[in-house]
Formats: sequence, structure tokens, C-alpha cells
Amino acid sequence: MITGQEYVDRIDGLQNKIWIEGEQVTGKLSEHPAFRGILKRKAALYDLQHNTSYQDLLTRQSSETNERIGFSFEQPTSKKMLKKRRLATQCLARMSAGTMGRSPDYLNTAIMTLGTSHTFFEEPFQWNILSIYEQAKKQDLSFTHTFINPQVNRSTHYVEYSDDNIIAAKVIDETDKGIVIHGARLLATQGGLTDQILVFPAGGNFVEPAFIYGFAIPSNTPGLKFICRESYAKHASNTFDHPLSTHFDEMDSIVVFDHVLVPWDRVFLYQNSRLAGQMYQETQLNIMLLFQAISRQAVKAEYLLGIGDLLAQTIQITDYQHIQEKISELIMTHEIMKSLLISAETNATKNKFGTMVPDPKPLSVACSYFQKTYARLVEILHLLGASGYISLPTEKDFDSAIGKDLDQYLQAAGANARDRVQLYRFAWDLTMSAFGSRQTQYERFFFGDPVRLSCSLYHAYDRKACIEQVKAFLKDDK
Repeated sequence: MITGQEYVDRIDGLQNKIWIEGEQVTGKLSEHPAFRGILKRKAALYDLQHNTSYQDLLTRQSSETNERIGFSFEQPTSKKMLKKRRLATQCLARMSAGTMGRSPDYLNTAIMTLGTSHTFFEEPFQWNILSIYEQAKKQDLSFTHTFINPQVNRSTHYVEYSDDNIIAAKVIDETDKGIVIHGARLLATQGGLTDQILVFPAGGNFVEPAFIYGFAIPSNTPGLKFICRESYAKHASNTFDHPLSTHFDEMDSIVVFDHVLVPWDRVFLYQNSRLAGQMYQETQLNIMLLFQAISRQAVKAEYLLGIGDLLAQTIQITDYQHIQEKISELIMTHEIMKSLLISAETNATKNKFGTMVPDPKPLSVACSYFQKTYARLVEILHLLGASGYISLPTEKDFDSAIGKDLDQYLQAAGANARDRVQLYRFAWDLTMSAFGSRQTQYERFFFGDPVRLSCSLYHAYDRKACIEQVKAFLKDDK
């Protein structure tokens, strides 16, 4: 169990190759304006493990070493443990208003799931993933991940075969020391801000052996670099003006593998199309990740309801029926997400690897529902705040000679001018700023294409009992 400072020092010490706005980052990553906010907030999550008020919830006693480990590394083997895991995830999610999609527990969950189901993989790779899991648990490592190829050609039958102009990362050589990877991958959220990167085979491309691999390597492995998008935090002036952008811009990056040597002992899947195709389903990796994600999204729905109701109360519009209707939509989403999550937890079953796995049906419904609903929730906040978002002053304005004017003209029935503007800026940053727009797009495509996920639900959901019930009713009615 590491502290926040140990996490920051470790990331600074890696000196990962990170590029942003045409320049390579030099010096301490924690001092760079694009990354210091998110690193500071991630550090706070690690520090929370050492807070005696939270330690029982966020940590566990290791059965191997008798030392404390982070909760996300523990294999849940009972419904009680699963519930405690959900509560711990939601505790962390509340620290970011549900906006940090890649808090450390997300990919720790992936490492735990793969490590505890290591016998799914073939020899000798199964021992590699177990070793990766044990190392991560003992050192409290953090991970980013990637499983998407660049979007060069998204037609159904396109596969990149050419070795002359490699785009998607592939195996170009195999040596006694390991496999050599060259090419690019998308979309590593927090790429370069973690100890290691977890690489999965890109979905659907299980034909060409050069694209079938899975491994975990340190983020500073020679030849590995992260090309970041524009920062939303770099120009955020302070927490009053940008209460979320300043702290929680996780950063997204393209991962470039320039003849990267991946040692054999870091490879857990290689050139086995059958295992690549079955990995998510057989290990229940997707379900365990989805349980963490829906836990976070339920917290985010909680915040959206709180913001919407507080906006309405601040300018006293709660007596209008159309306002009550809009806030009721927020209430319904909050309750639906909670209920689906509890249903998945209550109907959990133990898999063949000993993990208590939530019921996938309500989780899949929650995932598809939130994908389609989130943009509407954002729209409701837009409608509640209306033109109040358009001319928001900054904290410097309040502290200047015009502060008295703002105090007089921007006051609200339920708050003074400064408090009103602070609330509005919070809602604006969540839904309308560059950070907020990314949040909407992120939730819209979280866990994959909405249409494909809905189709997967259609194919996986057992509807036989419903059909037979209708047939029986019609038969009895004759």
C-alpha cells in the first residue's frame, strides 16, 4: 500500500516519454500544468487508503503477506465481499463526482480478474499473468490500458496485412528475449501517468497471428511513447473557475510502439485466437470491469441530481411543473442505476475460478441505458441553468473593483452572487466546457459502440421464459 507522495515520486521517476502540443515533456510530470492536477487527485486516493476512517473500507489484509493491500486487488469470493468492493469503488468515485473513469481501482480490477483466473491461459503464459498480478498487488501498481487499433478503415472486412507501412501495433519479430511490437494503439486514458500499461488484443482482429497478443510492461519501456491530446487542465485558472477541469482531466493518448521489446515473462496471451476470442467471457473480465464502471456511474447520476436540484433551488424555480418533471428524470436515472447495480450484486454467482461475479444482465442494461441517457441528463442541466451559463464571471472578477457590481446583480434568491456563480461554474464545467464535452462523449461510448452493446444484450438475454408465458396464455385463452 503506497502513499500519494510515493505514487507521485514513482511516476516522476519513470520519466515516461510523453508528448503534448508538439513538445516532449521534460522534468517532473507532477509539475507540468497539464498533469499536475490529475496526479495530485490520484495521489489523494492513495492517501485515503492510509486514513483510519477509510482504511477498513479501502484496504484488505493480504492472506500471503499479512500486510494491507488495496481493495481492488482482492478477489471477491462472497456477496458480502462484492458489496464491500462496490462501496469502496463508490467512495473513490465521490472524490471526483464520478468523472474519473480510470481511477486506479478500474484496471486493478482487470489485473485481479486475470490473475485469479490465470489457469484459463495456456502454459507458460498463465504463470506470467499470475506473476504480474502478484507484483501489482505487492507494489500497489497503477495501470493504463489499450485495446483499440487506429481508425484507418472501419469497413467490416478490413484487416491490415502490409508490413511496408505499419499502422496498427503488431508483432514484427520474435526473439529469445521476447516479442517486438511496432505500430500504434488507441485510446490510453491516463497513458504515461501510470506505472505500467496493460495491452489487450484488439477486438475482432483474431485472424492474423501478428495482432494476437496480451502483455503488461512498464510505461517507460524503451521505444514506448504516449502522444496526448490537448490538455483541458493546462489553461484552467483555478478551482473556482474550473472546479473539475483543474483536477480531473485524465488525459487521453495515442500509444506508439517503436520496436518495443516485450520480455516473454510479461506476455500472457500470444497467437492463440481461441483464447483471445474467449478471454473476456470465460474470465468474466468484462463483467467485473462493468461492475466497477456502473458503481461509478451511479455516483455520477447522484451528483447530476444534486446539481440539478440545487440549481433549481438557488433561483427558486422548483414550483414550476416543467422543472419538477426535469428533476424527476434525474431522480429516475439515479434510482434506475442504483437498482440495476444492487440487482447485479444480489444475484451474483461464483465462477469456476472462485470469483463472486455479478449478474451480467442488469449490468449490461445499466451500461446501455446510461450511454443513451447521459446526454439527456446533461441537457436537463443546460435547461435548468438556461442563460445563466452564458456570462459567468471569474473569481478574479469578484476580487476586482467590479466585485460589488457582481455581488448586487448576480445574487440569487437562494444564494449570494459568489456562491451562485460557483455552483453554475461547477455545472458548466461538468457539461459545457471542453472537459464537460469530453465527459459526454466518454459516457456515450463507454465500454464500446452503443449499437453493438445493445445487439450483444439482445443475443445474450434469455427470452425463452417470456415467450413461453405468452404462448401459454394464448393457448389457455382458446
